Amino acid sequence: MNSLIKLELTRALRNRKFLFFSVVYPSVLFLLIAGSADSKDIVDGTGLSLPAFMMVSMASFGALTAVLMGNSERIAKERESGWVRQLRLTTLPGRGYVLAKTASAAVVSLPSIVIVFGVAAVFKDVRFDAWQWLALTGAIWAGSLCFAALGVALGYLASGDAVRPITMIVYFGLSILGGLWMPTTTFPQWLQDIAKWLPTHAYAGLGQAIELGNAPHTKDVALIVVYFLLFAGGAAYLYRKDTLKA
Repeated sequence: MNSLIKLELTRALRNRKFLFFSVVYPSVLFLLIAGSADSKDIVDGTGLSLPAFMMVSMASFGALTAVLMGNSERIAKERESGWVRQLRLTTLPGRGYVLAKTASAAVVSLPSIVIVFGVAAVFKDVRFDAWQWLALTGAIWAGSLCFAALGVALGYLASGDAVRPITMIVYFGLSILGGLWMPTTTFPQWLQDIAKWLPTHAYAGLGQAIELGNAPHTKDVALIVVYFLLFAGGAAYLYRKDTLKA
């Protein structure tokens, strides 16, 4: 399994397009959205400045990109090429394959989080205590595992060219409706009520609570755990179903 993890990491780090969209793109979006805003520009209903609010949102978005987009398309292509079938002939258990995919995606997601933080601190003068920076990094990184499981599920849900449009719809839908690109307070009330139950809204909420000096809200943590179990369960079911077909 360790060899497979190393292989996955090497492949991910060699993919320049993937690295751009998962590591560089979120920082560029942060600078574009934060614009000329400073610490005096407060996001309604959050108590956070726009730069601080968008820093967590874009760090979460970068991690989401790394674990969701990376996993789903690679798994679908590997199924189509027969690579997954070959791995099943080895002693590697199914959970080892899923773990290797999740671990490689998680490693790539960490730089995207750290770079967004660095850009926010240098260019927008975002400041927090040391424990907050560490807690923010840990919370966003750990929370991304929920979407890594979703990526695996999508990779087994569709194959070939079909997986990309499905993943893109899920990716942009969760990002926009969950409030990663803009505060949900700008949405109509009915849409805000829906957004509160999305995993991306809860995901960003983990970091926003820490920025305010608080522990993550129980509801947000519970939602992330429930969604993780649902996505992981779906991935396990689809993996077993794909195995039977093979």
